[in-house]
Amino acid sequence: MPAGVCGCCGPLRPRYKRLVDNIFPEDPKDGLSKSDMEKLTFYAVSAPEKLDRIGAYLAERLSRDVVRHRSGYVVIAMEALDQLLMACHSQSIKPFVESFLHMVAKLLESREPDLQVLGTNSFVKFANIEEDTPSYHRRYDFFVSQFSAMCHSTHEDPETRKRIRVAGIKGLQGVVRKTVNDELQAIIWEPQHMDKLIPSMLFNMQDSEDLDRVGHPSTPSGVGQDGEENPAALAESCFRELLGRAAYGNMNNAVRPILVHLDNHHLWDPNEFAVSCFRIIMYSIQAQHSHHVIQQVLNHLDTNNKNTPRVRAGIVQVLLETVAIAAKGSVGPTVLEVFNTLLKHLRMSVDFELGESSRRNSSASVSSGRGKESEERIVQNAIIQTIGFFGGNLPDYQRAEVMMFIMGKVPVYGTPCHTLDTAKIGHKGTKRIQTMLLSSLIMVTSGFKSKSMAAALPPPFLDPLFSVSLMEDSELRQLVLEILHNIIDRHDNRAKLRGIRIIPNVAALKIKREKISKQDVAFMKKHGQQLYRHIYLGCKEEDNVHKNFELLFTTLAILTIELANEEVVIDLIRLAIAIQEMALTNEENMPMFNRCGIMALVAAYLNFLSQMIANLPFCQHVSKVIELRNMDAPYLLPEHIFRDKCPLPDSLDKEDRQLYFQTSDMAECLAGPGYNAERLSIPYIPQVTDEDRLTRRKSFVDTISLQVDIMSNSLPDKSQLAEEITFETLKKAIDTTGLEEQEREKRRQVMEKFQKAPFEEIAAHCESKANMLHDRLAQIFELTIRPPPSPSGVVSLSAGHTQHQSVPVYEMKFPDLCVY
Repeated sequence: MPAGVCGCCGPLRPRYKRLVDNIFPEDPKDGLSKSDMEKLTFYAVSAPEKLDRIGAYLAERLSRDVVRHRSGYVVIAMEALDQLLMACHSQSIKPFVESFLHMVAKLLESREPDLQVLGTNSFVKFANIEEDTPSYHRRYDFFVSQFSAMCHSTHEDPETRKRIRVAGIKGLQGVVRKTVNDELQAIIWEPQHMDKLIPSMLFNMQDSEDLDRVGHPSTPSGVGQDGEENPAALAESCFRELLGRAAYGNMNNAVRPILVHLDNHHLWDPNEFAVSCFRIIMYSIQAQHSHHVIQQVLNHLDTNNKNTPRVRAGIVQVLLETVAIAAKGSVGPTVLEVFNTLLKHLRMSVDFELGESSRRNSSASVSSGRGKESEERIVQNAIIQTIGFFGGNLPDYQRAEVMMFIMGKVPVYGTPCHTLDTAKIGHKGTKRIQTMLLSSLIMVTSGFKSKSMAAALPPPFLDPLFSVSLMEDSELRQLVLEILHNIIDRHDNRAKLRGIRIIPNVAALKIKREKISKQDVAFMKKHGQQLYRHIYLGCKEEDNVHKNFELLFTTLAILTIELANEEVVIDLIRLAIAIQEMALTNEENMPMFNRCGIMALVAAYLNFLSQMIANLPFCQHVSKVIELRNMDAPYLLPEHIFRDKCPLPDSLDKEDRQLYFQTSDMAECLAGPGYNAERLSIPYIPQVTDEDRLTRRKSFVDTISLQVDIMSNSLPDKSQLAEEITFETLKKAIDTTGLEEQEREKRRQVMEKFQKAPFEEIAAHCESKANMLHDRLAQIFELTIRPPPSPSGVVSLSAGHTQHQSVPVYEMKFPDLCVY
């Protein structure tokens, strides 16, 4: 009966159904009938309005075959759909695509791995088709969820699990290709989809055995050495493609799930995978979007500010990788933000370290406390390395700003510090932060080349740097000198000068130098005395060690190479003689090692200077003193005094003039054209500045202040001195014209106000002036009616009452500053 009915009614069925039925053979093993498929394709192309019905009928048959587990017919149906999709590109294909996607969804919902793989492959083929017009209503939410679930497959069979994961990754790649270029599908970048896409890729990338390959700038092929598809390589390829298509406004949504995944899977410690991920990110995204990634990592570091030290160190190392790549291109406006965040976390790490140290001292668990402290050191070193690497890759103009920024964060005693409360962290914490910040400055200034010293060492940078150099801590002074070396040494001569010694032939070092520029001459005239002063004060520190003298020698040598003209050479010789005299007189009661070390420093430097200026008499005088010391007082030479267990004398004989450099002899050697040798007879005295107030040298400041007070009292009265014509007086005379113009402008404004202002405003203004005048007169009358106390302080008793013998106002002597 059914067969007869079918036989009778078959010709009455629509033609598209007959064509669809004909492509299915009686035995599914025979596969798709090619001739019948060609007929169906020709019909679909000829009558595109029938495509939606063909698709609906194919979907109906496929659904029925899936339920009945007829896998062979399911394969044939999908093959037919694929061929129809590739052949038809008309407007009517939109409804057909809906039927196609419905059939793919049916296959993906199946629990059979073969059907899931089959549906995925069909979807990938569809994703590679470029559509002429966008789709306004199509959504891929289901496919994102289903493919993401396949990427996390936990099938028992390893091969099947691998096939499903590979299919899931391919499906996600198809979704990405189909949606990211379509403005109407921007919904794919929303967090609910990124939270599925990104973790699915990272989950498979995480299984890669070769983490060194992951993160390489080149794009992986996705195929293993044996020809099999590798889930990790495919996931990385899809990950790169997704990030490469990310627009400006989508970067945050793309990076946030990565950070969350690394948190959830505890991948910051160890952080090899995290580093490889961010290498991929930085090489895949557009260069102008790099600062978005850096900002996200900085925010994540803030979020984990109370996490374990190793986690924080892992995040900082990832930040190092990102800024290392971003520094080669554009980093946007986040340069100072990076340094501000890193310095903040450096301070927090020091606080944690000091807190652990104090708790360790009060508890019995010494081993665990030391472990915690060493872990904090890992964080600090990672931060310093990141600061240095980032700063070292910046252009010079930005590096100068960063140097100023970091220097502003260095706490200095006696100055208000807006970022570091030295009272809370104490002396130990302050020193630790100073050491860290100066170490980062060394890395930032490494390789810094500035054409002008005035631009490289502006007063806002130089003054606090020198203030730190006056600290009573040898390590801090060493760091300051190394920073100066990085900035001043523009021809990389420092390596040739390493180690304080008597250099027999300076010419053999092949020192590189250029003629000093006018800008540098002006810099030395303005700041030279400041430099000399800090070298002088740095020599007299009692805690100086061998390295301090080495760095001081290098500083003097670099100043000679880079910034010395004839006038500066004379100043440096005066400085060297003053340092020698300081060691001989020993007013500071310095240890004998320090005094001998200063003598050795002066000898090494004058030997270098004499050969640099190529003055033969000067060289002979220096060589003669060095020879005599070598025979009679070897402890005054660097090769001996800085050797272990060098015997020290009980005292230095000041009368033995042949062992010391004499000012008169050097002045005679330098007499002649070029050098003003007469200035050598003027002893060098360090200038008194406000920087001493910023340090802990209270005794030195008090002594200098006392000398200034005595000198000021011994000076004659100012009224007896003739007026001196100085630069300031000339400047004031020129500026008087500007003052007159200001007065005229002020009078014009007053007249205009009284002519145009409302009456109420003028009345209020006059009333306020009248009230002010009344108050001033009341104060004056009160002073005249009630006599002030006598300046002499004489008190008399009259009728049992105390009376002050006052002086009339016109006879009182007021200070000069109060009278005008």
